[in-house]
Amino acid sequence: MTKRKKRRTTAYKKRSSTILRTVKRFIVGLSATIAFLSGLLFLFNCYFPTGNRQTAESTVGTIAEGVEIPTLKNDRRGQIIDHEGFIISYNADYRIANWAAYELTAEEVKSRHVKRTNKFIPDPKVKGATAVDSDYRRSGYDRGHLVPAGDMRWSQEGMDASFYFSNICPQNRGLNAGLWNDIEKQCRKWATKYGAIFIVTGPVIDGNMQRLGKNKVGIPNMFYKVVCSHTGGEYRSIGFLVENRNYADRSLEDVAVPVDSIESVTGIDFFPSFPEEIQSKMESSINRKHWALSKLN
Repeated sequence: MTKRKKRRTTAYKKRSSTILRTVKRFIVGLSATIAFLSGLLFLFNCYFPTGNRQTAESTVGTIAEGVEIPTLKNDRRGQIIDHEGFIISYNADYRIANWAAYELTAEEVKSRHVKRTNKFIPDPKVKGATAVDSDYRRSGYDRGHLVPAGDMRWSQEGMDASFYFSNICPQNRGLNAGLWNDIEKQCRKWATKYGAIFIVTGPVIDGNMQRLGKNKVGIPNMFYKVVCSHTGGEYRSIGFLVENRNYADRSLEDVAVPVDSIESVTGIDFFPSFPEEIQSKMESSINRKHWALSKLN
């Protein structure tokens, strides 16, 4: 190779090396700029939300995300299971739930996307003992829903999950088809009226319960339902406490109680994330005008 060709080759290599270094610097700089701008955008969205994002004080639905995990104040155990549309605390000792909690909106009440399945099966997420269909057969008790199938018509997955035995309790047939059904219907009316409500429901679990079937499913002596609304910047709640029996008169007003009363019986704190002053006000009494108890029958 001549000296002229060597000089050309050397110069070409230098120019190529310089170009590569320039391209690498550009790519690195561009990546850093994109990362920096992404960080700024993230911070901006966190502190200055726009569009459909809602603040924590805007609706019950948003607030429900922070309060739908009630707290067991005693030594009772519970496995938290998250299903489409609702959450339960499952008690494997009694093969029933401590509580089931969910938000019910006006849109969900109006929805008729799916039909009732009536397929009662064990919950695949349950860890430990569970009830099965044969436990209820010829027992004289209904397979009573905690979260009603009628509240899950907006979701096939939620409808299917409502028939898991983790959401089912042995319930007096007259209660299930009567007063308990009336309370469920009233909750749908409230959800439609106020846009959304938060519901916690379950059995009153105690050491005096009889057992049902081969798997010794606990038979509750009482059931409860707690309802919370958030309208006009104010939280209001109402509770229902019923015995596991048929109510001939079917008066909702007779079984309506302040939430404090249900907390005392169940050992459950239903709104643990609320400030104490809000809890005290909303749980100690019933705003009868808000809940229109005189018009329930």
